[in-house]
Amino acid sequence: MVKSILKAGERIDQLFSTDVKIIQNKDVFSYSIDSVLLSRFPKIPSRGLIVDLCSGNGAIGLFASTRTKAPIIEVELQERLANMAERSIQLNQLENQVQMINDDLKNLLNHVPRSGVDLILCNPPYFKVSETSKKNLSEHYLLARHEIATNLEEICEVARHALKSNGRLAMVHRPDRFLDIIDTMRHYNLAPKRIQFVYPKMGKDTNMLLIEAIKDGSTDGLKILPPLFVHKENGEYTDDIFEIYYGKNGKKD
Repeated sequence: MVKSILKAGERIDQLFSTDVKIIQNKDVFSYSIDSVLLSRFPKIPSRGLIVDLCSGNGAIGLFASTRTKAPIIEVELQERLANMAERSIQLNQLENQVQMINDDLKNLLNHVPRSGVDLILCNPPYFKVSETSKKNLSEHYLLARHEIATNLEEICEVARHALKSNGRLAMVHRPDRFLDIIDTMRHYNLAPKRIQFVYPKMGKDTNMLLIEAIKDGSTDGLKILPPLFVHKENGEYTDDIFEIYYGKNGKKD
């Protein structure tokens, strides 16, 4: 089954702490640590409805599926990536829990009830489009990384309409967009509640942030969590990151 489910250039990667297998293609799209961290950052509801926006090859929703029995809807604009996600869902035999929708996220309310979603996960395009945008990226990576097909404001607006009151939006993004993220969330009545900065290693600048906001929540009670360091000085994963990838008793092959 594994060979027959793969297309040219594809491989299967596994997050060993969950046994979830993801179909990847380095020339089209591959998940990275931001997807893994986002799937572990928010409290995942045990029931209700979860949506994964900008889902790419479906990694975040599939990783999150191991923490809940709630249905998960993944939304991805690019047909090639959505197809990879659909086959990963089949590979993990999660068809009864996880559904991929190949559509523009602005059409989310065509697929979920208004004010009916408990949690939205989103690993959005990080970069604003400019003359200096990297033009040597493939079309798939260009759309995944730059705000061409969607942007921060559209994501927050869609989340505002789709989330239940007190529903949550959890996002991974770049620290240099921090003020933009806060301002945009608050504009759409999404109150930031938990923020964690991620660092490549001690002594380096933060290069990633995780943020969780609550729809119609109070602007009080924002928590800045302890920093998360990815690598030790010797280049190995820190204990926190190693556990996320391999589990508490995991051993790297």
